[in-house]
Amino acid sequence: MIAAMKRRIVVVVGTRPEAVKLAPIVLALRASTWAECRVVAAAQHRELLDDTLAFFGVVPDRDLNLMRPGQGLADLTARALAAIDPVLAEEEPDLVLAQGDTTTVLATALASYYRRVPFAHVEAGLRTGDLGQPFPEEGNRLLVARLAQWHFAPTVLAAENLHREGIAQKHVHVVGNTAIDALRWALPRVDAAMFAPSGGRRLVLVTAHRRESLGEPLVELCHALTALANRPDVEVLFPVHPNPRVRATVERLLAVGANVRLCDPLGYPEMVAAMMASSLILTDSGGVQEEAPTLGKPVLVLRNVTERPEGVAAGAAQLVGLHRDSIVAAASELLDNPTAYAAMARVRSPYGDGTSATAIVDILRDSR
Repeated sequence: MIAAMKRRIVVVVGTRPEAVKLAPIVLALRASTWAECRVVAAAQHRELLDDTLAFFGVVPDRDLNLMRPGQGLADLTARALAAIDPVLAEEEPDLVLAQGDTTTVLATALASYYRRVPFAHVEAGLRTGDLGQPFPEEGNRLLVARLAQWHFAPTVLAAENLHREGIAQKHVHVVGNTAIDALRWALPRVDAAMFAPSGGRRLVLVTAHRRESLGEPLVELCHALTALANRPDVEVLFPVHPNPRVRATVERLLAVGANVRLCDPLGYPEMVAAMMASSLILTDSGGVQEEAPTLGKPVLVLRNVTERPEGVAAGAAQLVGLHRDSIVAAASELLDNPTAYAAMARVRSPYGDGTSATAIVDILRDSR
């Protein structure tokens, strides 16, 4: 009897968050008997991508090395499309898979469409309803949804968004978020002690990098952090994004002292360790909004809207925007009120139980 040929699946990854969320799928595909998985590193962001893939033991089969200093969206999109298209021509995949909302994902979906190769979208259906927030990610997700054959939605709400946009129910699968798979895999492999605060203080972890946070909003955040760092029971840890506009503002306004630690962006295992060591997290990151509830860490979301409202609805996260008074008030309430803190910390994560990658691989195996 002739053995059945394996289906070739090309997985395209461009940024560190994509590497984190796609690694569990790549590992599951490579452990399967029916699929041949080929990993293409687009390297839309070079920083931290390689280390993240290495942490999960994933070695790319191809590296497009797209990142350029000061790259604009139009230039990156054009270069990504031009680079991905010949890869698909050479690899001749049975399907292509990508995750999230970046320029890499948009270009991959479009290149797949041009080549008439079925495209699978992981983390589909997230929406704010505002094309400007987050920008350009909201628009990227809307465009990719028109091109995908498989829509792997992390939650029921995300699936409902797709249904409202006319995506047939048979193409939408609620599978949870692979961020939780990755987090559970990482937890026994990291050491939170490296970020333990000194003097009995509580660690407040901060991340801010989105385009909407630049300028005056980031100034407001720095003033809020200065106020929080003046508390004797708080230590602020702020891994500063390499964007020169972020770094210049933070280094100018946020004085480093006994209660403030600024550092370069953390690799994924270090970020997991920092989240584990923290008491409270302030962030504009989508991924952190997903991960923190699994760790029992209350999250103050430094945005006016979020495409991940499930955490807010469940009570694990709170939208506070980027005004100093609202940030300080919300953080102080949690730091000073044990009842309010416990109410957020004990909320069960709405983003899955760590079996999303297995569910996705099983669906792809049974689909044609």
